[in-house]
Amino acid sequence: MNEDFWRGRRVLVTGHTGFKGAWLCLWLQSLGAETAGLALEPATEPNLWSLLGAPADSTIGDIRDPACVRATLDRHRPQVVFHLAAQALVRDSYRDPLGTYATNVMGTANLLDACRDRRDLRAVVVVTSDKVYANDGAAAAFEETDRLGGHDPYSSSKACTELVTASFRDSFFQGGAPMATVRAGNVIGGGDWSADRLIPDCVRALDHGAAVSLRYPDAVRPWQHVLDPLAGYLLLAKTLLAAPAAAPPAVNFGPDPESFCTVAGVVDAFSACFGGRPGWVRDPQPHPPEAATLRLSSALAARTLGWRPRLPIGEALSWTAEWHRAMRAGDDMKRYSLNQISRFRHDI
Repeated sequence: MNEDFWRGRRVLVTGHTGFKGAWLCLWLQSLGAETAGLALEPATEPNLWSLLGAPADSTIGDIRDPACVRATLDRHRPQVVFHLAAQALVRDSYRDPLGTYATNVMGTANLLDACRDRRDLRAVVVVTSDKVYANDGAAAAFEETDRLGGHDPYSSSKACTELVTASFRDSFFQGGAPMATVRAGNVIGGGDWSADRLIPDCVRALDHGAAVSLRYPDAVRPWQHVLDPLAGYLLLAKTLLAAPAAAPPAVNFGPDPESFCTVAGVVDAFSACFGGRPGWVRDPQPHPPEAATLRLSSALAARTLGWRPRLPIGEALSWTAEWHRAMRAGDDMKRYSLNQISRFRHDI
């Protein structure tokens, strides 16, 4: 990760007040980038964005508003755009399918439409999801050429995001700024307090000495620390700028196969890292269906970008537990998070 490459470069991160967006802004700030963000207000209290000291020039706005999106790009004239803003929860997509499609599909279209006439723009990275694939239950690791799909509104909306991006690239960006989509696994790390996510549910349960209620404890997912896919996003953006012909148009950034494990296994391992063992219980209530198994192949990222995941599941859970313990001890969480980024870059 060449610091000189990012120093002084103008970068826009949509969704900067979210979990992944806040980590990405902090990393870019540490590399010397001139970072700006466009997002809604943080959705939780506490929230990572505030704990990190707001590491970007922040615009609070909605990507569903095309005038707001265009005004933000006019103001900051980004050379690189990372598009992370999204409705990112499967269960919320069942509760509000129209809002999910409006944000994930039309929000992306608004952004790309505002990007297509920017002379300063050099690269666009659109973040989708590992759930963009049509999951037939065969448990094979998905590759980028596999069929897109999605049964629930969230997964479907992210598959649509892939199609919208490909359409804009082919229709309006030939000869313009190169762009690519990225598909990560189930991301964990310090500073996530979102509802209906496993690690935040574990932290809340451990706070109260209660068992974690699990909808599908036997479901297998590709777990990874947040810094692993973010390193991939940064590497891909650099490749889009420096050698666009070498950059794939869509790429998975998933963990090693050893980090594909069950929901219940993650709860048990995280509880042990955190110093308590409240255990888990199966939630007897009916829930919307979810895929039993989801795996990703990152062979394309390794072959074309030289990217590899660095933190296996045990270390990813340990780093996450350490972060939350440090916060409870009153540490400066911006400094602590920068230390984790430095450890990730230099020590492993």
